[in-house]
Amino acid sequence: MARARTGDHSDPVTEPTYRIRALHTDRTITVYQAYAPAIGLAAARDGRFPAEWKRDRMTWIKPSFLWMMYRCGWGGKEGQETVLAVEITRDGFEWALRRACLSHYERGLHTDRAAWQRLLRRAPARVQWDPERDLRLRPLAHRSLQLGLTGEAAHRYADEWIVSIADVTPLARAVHAHVRDGEPDLARQLLPRERPYPVSGDALAHLHR
Repeated sequence: MARARTGDHSDPVTEPTYRIRALHTDRTITVYQAYAPAIGLAAARDGRFPAEWKRDRMTWIKPSFLWMMYRCGWGGKEGQETVLAVEITRDGFEWALRRACLSHYERGLHTDRAAWQRLLRRAPARVQWDPERDLRLRPLAHRSLQLGLTGEAAHRYADEWIVSIADVTPLARAVHAHVRDGEPDLARQLLPRERPYPVSGDALAHLHR
């Protein structure tokens, strides 16, 4: 178990190391990605990815808004200037989780390295657990899930699972401005209301030790 720091999504609470936290409804979950404006603005405008978005590449989706802010530098990194909130079906998200393989070999979870490599080659999705971030993008003790989609999963994501796509770059800038100005309470009020995602522990058992 791990304890979250002040400056995370809420007051310090005891968090399990591995748990999915996300903005979700009874049928959708919101994940985040960041792209260059040519792709990101077109996706937000049309509610689908443009032709420039390649379905044959691995694409990583992140349920944590603050982890996405860490990854894209609040939308300031080259090629990641447009931050998207992509609402997808929970059925699709859980389809990928069930078929995912951990992105690295883990002794005690996989029979051996060769067995893990066989799983990785076949899996249409892969999972990384990276440290969650606080408002100042410092690492926390508990982990945030990143879900990589490739092959069939990437096609299903782009063509079947998407419910809506929103440009949340202005939100990223507003939160960042409050953080820079030393106003963490105002920044925290703007954060998406992420809460534990109700997936059974068994559904994640093959994705962490």
